[in-house]
Amino acid sequence: MHDEPNNQLVQIYEFITGEEDARACDDIPEESCNSQPRNFILILLGNLFTKLGDELASAKLVFPWVLGLLGAPLFLISLCVPMRESGVLIPQLLVAAKIRLLSRRKWIWAAGSFLTALSLFACAATLLLGIDRTVAQASVMAGLLAFSLARGICSVAAKDVTGKTIAKGRRGTLTGTATSISGALTLLVALGLGQFGDLKSSETLLAILLSAAGVCWLISAAVQLQISEQAGATTGGKNGALIAMQTLSRAFSDREFTAFVCTRTLLLSVSLTLPALVALAQQQIGQSSSLGYLMLASGAANAMSGYFWGRLSDWASHRIMALAATMNATLIALGLFLMTYRPAASSMLGLMTAWFFMASVALAGVRVGRKTHLMDISHAENRASNVAVSNTVIGVLILILGSAFSGLAGGNVSTLLGLYALLSAGAATMAYRLKHAQK
Repeated sequence: MHDEPNNQLVQIYEFITGEEDARACDDIPEESCNSQPRNFILILLGNLFTKLGDELASAKLVFPWVLGLLGAPLFLISLCVPMRESGVLIPQLLVAAKIRLLSRRKWIWAAGSFLTALSLFACAATLLLGIDRTVAQASVMAGLLAFSLARGICSVAAKDVTGKTIAKGRRGTLTGTATSISGALTLLVALGLGQFGDLKSSETLLAILLSAAGVCWLISAAVQLQISEQAGATTGGKNGALIAMQTLSRAFSDREFTAFVCTRTLLLSVSLTLPALVALAQQQIGQSSSLGYLMLASGAANAMSGYFWGRLSDWASHRIMALAATMNATLIALGLFLMTYRPAASSMLGLMTAWFFMASVALAGVRVGRKTHLMDISHAENRASNVAVSNTVIGVLILILGSAFSGLAGGNVSTLLGLYALLSAGAATMAYRLKHAQK
C-alpha cells in the first residue's frame, strides 16, 4: 500500500486541482487521504485512455462509417448510438449487485477494460479478413454490442472506485481534465487521418483506428490495477431480479435522485443531437468530405472545454447541466435558421463543422456535470447502486425515446432536431432546480 504520497505527484495534483492541501478529504476514508494524489493521477491517466479509446471507436462517427463501408442499410447504421448507449447502461443494475460482492472494485474495472479491448480487436479483424459483407455487418454489430456491455461494467466500477478514492470537490476536475487531454489527442489523430486521403476507401485504416482504440483500453486496464483502493462495504451484493427491484425502489425513494434521473432523461436530447447532425452533414455535404472535419470538431471541443466544465462542475454541477442544455437548444434553433438560406456547399461545410463543435462542447458539459452531480449527491453506501439504477433506466429510455422521436420526425432530420431543442429546453429548466450538490 502506498501510504506516503510522492512529492512530485502531490505537486501535479495540487496544480491540476488548485488545492493547497492534498490531505483535504471530506467524504472518503481517512486511510485513503495519503493515497489521494497518487490515485488522482492514476485515475486521470486511466480515464484519459478510455476517453481516447471511445473517440477512436466512436458510435456516432466511426462505427456508422464502418457499417457504411460494408454496405449496411440505413436502419442498421442508425442503431449504432442506441445500441452503444443501451448496451452500456441497461445491464448495470444487475452487474452492480455482483460488483458489491467485492470489497475492491478496481479488478472489475480493469477486467471490463480488457474485454472492451478484445471486442474492438475483433471488429478490426473483421475489416481485414475480407469475409462476406452481410456476415461482416453482423460481426461488427456483435462487436459493438460486446464493446457496450464491457463499457457498462467499467462504468459502475469506475464511479464507485473514484468515489471511494477521490474526495468531493475534485471529481469534476478529474473528469474534465481527462476529457480535455483526450480531446487534444483525438485532435492530433484526426489531423493525421487527413494525410491518408479518402477514409471511405480504406478498410485497413479503419481497422488501424479500431485497433488503436483497443490498445488504449489495454493501457487503461494496466493503469487501473495500480490504484490504491481500500476495502469497501460488500452489503447488497446478492443477485437476481428481486434485488434489482428492491434497489430501484430504494433509489427512487430519494426525491433528489428521482429529480436527477428525470433531468438526465431530458438531457438525452443533447446526446442524440450529434448523430442527427452527422446525418444532416451526410445529406448536405457527403460523408467523405465531412467525417474528418467532424472528428476534428469533436476532439477540439473536448480539448478546449473539458477542464473548464470540470472546474465549474465542482462549483455547481446542476447549473452546468442547465447551461449545456440551454446551449444545445439555442444552437439547434440558430443552426436551423441559418440553413434556411441554403448556403453553398463550402459554406455548409463550415456551418456544420462549427455546429458540431459547439454541440460537442455542450455534450461535454452534460457528461461532466451529470457524472459529478450523481457522485456528489450519493454516498459510499448507495453510490454504486445509484449509478446502476440511473444508467439502467436511461439505457431503456434512450431506445424508447430515440425510436419514438425518429418516428415523430417522419425521417426529416430538421424536424428531429427541433424536437431535441424542445427537450433540451425542458432539461435546462429541470437541471437548474436540482439540489446544489457541492454545498
